[in-house]
Amino acid sequence: MPKKVSRRNFIKRLFSGALALGSVGIGGYYYANEIEPRLLDVTQYKLKHSSIPKDFNGFRIIQFSDTHLGFHYNLAQFQKLIKKINDLQPDLIVFTGDLLDHPTEFNQVSEVTKILSNLNSRYGKFAVYGNHDHGGYGTDIYKEIIINSGFTLLVNDSKPITLPNGNSIYLLGIDDAMLGQPDIKAALQNTEEQSYKILLSHAPDLAETTSLYPIQLQLSGHSHGGQIQLPFYGPVVTPPFGEKYPEGFYLLGTHNELTLYVNRGIGTTRLPFRMFSKPELTLFTLSSELNEQDVS
Repeated sequence: MPKKVSRRNFIKRLFSGALALGSVGIGGYYYANEIEPRLLDVTQYKLKHSSIPKDFNGFRIIQFSDTHLGFHYNLAQFQKLIKKINDLQPDLIVFTGDLLDHPTEFNQVSEVTKILSNLNSRYGKFAVYGNHDHGGYGTDIYKEIIINSGFTLLVNDSKPITLPNGNSIYLLGIDDAMLGQPDIKAALQNTEEQSYKILLSHAPDLAETTSLYPIQLQLSGHSHGGQIQLPFYGPVVTPPFGEKYPEGFYLLGTHNELTLYVNRGIGTTRLPFRMFSKPELTLFTLSSELNEQDVS
């Protein structure tokens, strides 16, 4: 299990990120504050695995994460995101945590619920807790929004995604690593051993534990790709449980090979900047072909 980073060290890293951002000058400041956070990369990948039933060929999964509504990201932007997701016609939608930046201070909960309710997918909408979704009454606020908007909240649990012919894959979700109690073993209890399994974990660094289990894919967020990246250096600031795997694809494990994908998220937190780390919406298309993963 990754070691927790002290609050003091995390603040130091945030401060160093602010200093690094200042070094790019006024033009860079404007770009990082006003332009890049409003951009959107729609990244598309094909995931191939022998455990995926052939009937799932072409099955489309949308992942979005870390909207952090209320901090440099508003409801008008959120509505445009929802429309974009629907335009991509997903079969399945997953949200990997951190919906509101400060749930207990956000006063437009009903509006968020209405907007999320407009998301459409043939085989459901699923979500897990992020660290910003917990704390105080925030845990209950997030749960209420997610359930009332038609999502299934997975907390150390799983659900089969079953096609009309009876073939299934499994979607698992665990609690947040920082403020919750994640339990991968509990999430696996009601799954079939030989089935293709996708784990939703807000924290990417838990993948090292996930790789010890028969899980083929982990989808995470949390790190925001560092929010600020510097050429030849990479992410300047990464949060606890999001330090080792800040963005993109990783392969872990030997006996049980796990593919980890870390989404850069939509919003920002703590610092209202993005630099070389654009907001991201990810579309995965499944394939049963017995080849190595095809990333394009």
